[in-house]
Amino acid sequence: MARFKIHETAIKQETAVLISVITPSVTEAKAKEYLEELEFLVQTAGGRTEGIFTQKLAYPDRATFVGSGKLEEIKNYIDAEEIDMVVFDDELSPSQLRNIERELKVKVLDRSNLILDIFARHAQSAQAKTQVELAQLQYLLPRLTRMWTHLERQRGGIGMRGPGESQIETDRRIILNKISLFKERLKNIDRQNETQRKNRGEMIRVALVGYTNVGKSTIMNMISKSDVLIENKLFATLDTTVRKVVIDNLPFLLSDTVGFIRKLPHHLVECFKSTLDEVREADILIHVVDISHPNFEDHIHAVNETLKDIDALDKPVITVFNKIDAYVPAIEEGEEEDKIITIEDFKNSWMGKNSDPVIFLSATNKTNLEEFKELLYQVIKDKHIARYPFNNLLY
Repeated sequence: MARFKIHETAIKQETAVLISVITPSVTEAKAKEYLEELEFLVQTAGGRTEGIFTQKLAYPDRATFVGSGKLEEIKNYIDAEEIDMVVFDDELSPSQLRNIERELKVKVLDRSNLILDIFARHAQSAQAKTQVELAQLQYLLPRLTRMWTHLERQRGGIGMRGPGESQIETDRRIILNKISLFKERLKNIDRQNETQRKNRGEMIRVALVGYTNVGKSTIMNMISKSDVLIENKLFATLDTTVRKVVIDNLPFLLSDTVGFIRKLPHHLVECFKSTLDEVREADILIHVVDISHPNFEDHIHAVNETLKDIDALDKPVITVFNKIDAYVPAIEEGEEEDKIITIEDFKNSWMGKNSDPVIFLSATNKTNLEEFKELLYQVIKDKHIARYPFNNLLY
């Protein structure tokens, strides 16, 4: 009877160790939250976190980021547990990257590197792919001493080591030429997109913005009855989706954009500014906030900082506190006794009474959906009347 060999064809899930330096300006609680987000990034990229190392320092070590003693401790753990890669929660300098790789002898990624990899996985359109490749090349340019000489062979090989010091200048020219090519390609795509936006007629534009994974795509589907991808992953949406929506008798354009995140690499923001044109040119922003997240106020700040970077902070904003179904009452410590903060308390707080329109809803359960539509209708109607005073037959 013939015997058949069975070969394992499943791709092994890469294991990771996360590393963070806690400086005096960062509390342990904040560092813990950053690491939880980093673990989510690793999961989104397809990896699995096996261990976490933190080091308290006044500032990161110039040579090894964490110091030689901590690096030796990490190396022993990696060797014992056969870990595939280490991921640092901050951007590493080229020299730090070289020193750490030389010592650990495994793949070394930093936060920027990891985000770029996730963007590369999720890019679908020609525009998003070009933006990601441009950002990757800009990231790789100062790190050529650790890359393979022939760049055409290392596509997607972020974090790979190899020889190649003899042709660094040649490779640098290759990268610079590619960067120029991609920038020119993006200019052409931008011109096409600008023409498309001009051809959309006299309709108010509304853009969904917010931290990554707060439910923007769910809200997009809920309002427009479209079928935008929804995943419990960071950066599931990279390409801007635009839909024509009608509430009662009022048509408008609704766009779903890439989610924002803290410590987003600056060169990535620069490369994605063309994608964020939908935000810059929108008449109204819907800022979606995950109220169930314990640090949603930090998320609001991160989004506002990114809006400031792209000159889009001065637009009318509807703040949507989403995921009220998952909200766990917060506890506010007091001198005599602790106070439990419910959703109703929050609605009555200063954030619930700010100058911008505010709505609390659950996009998944469609709680307060009709109230949201009524609010959106009124804000769009006011903007439409102000812009087109002689075109108000819709009302």
